Amino acid sequence: MRNTRDTLARGLTEVFAPAVLAAVLPLIVGAQAASSVGAGLLWGLLASTFCAIIPYAMILHGVRRGRLGDRHIGVREQRLRPMLFGLASVTIGVALLLLLHAPRELTALIVASLAGGVVATAINHFWKSSVHAGVAAATTVVLTMVFGPWMLLTSVITAGVAWSRVHLKDHTVAQVVVGAIIGAVVAGVVFESCARNERVRH
Repeated sequence: MRNTRDTLARGLTEVFAPAVLAAVLPLIVGAQAASSVGAGLLWGLLASTFCAIIPYAMILHGVRRGRLGDRHIGVREQRLRPMLFGLASVTIGVALLLLLHAPRELTALIVASLAGGVVATAINHFWKSSVHAGVAAATTVVLTMVFGPWMLLTSVITAGVAWSRVHLKDHTVAQVVVGAIIGAVVAGVVFESCARNERVRH
């Protein structure tokens, strides 16, 4: 039974890792927000490149060079540099989306990701809040705001991810709760604010 729980926890941690959600969510939002699915996927791919692919490639490089202990950066003291690099990459992504007039909801998503990253980076400088739980909770909030209340069902995934981080002893209960709250609140406030401002402007 213990092995089954361990396997489930590792599976949830890997399948719904921050890099995975940060890569997939822009594709979903982009496909919904653009004039056509194809165009939306291209916009989403551009956003995913700067929000997930480039930052994750840097993390993998750090692991291979021995500067980082693992892909999830379990050691808090090792998190600052990759998180700052990730923020820089996302900032470039936001600038490109604004310059190229990307769909408003996609741009709002990446701005929310940037804001969440800034808050998480500041907190993780002193305390190890769960980025896994934060990104999962933010994903649930954004999907609910874009597609409607039925997407609250994805909160089951957020709960599963939070449980997996505690079960694997990568975080305490407090760390996943705080991470989830930060992710949900920042995503909700920033995403709604940016999307609403774009609607007013147009």
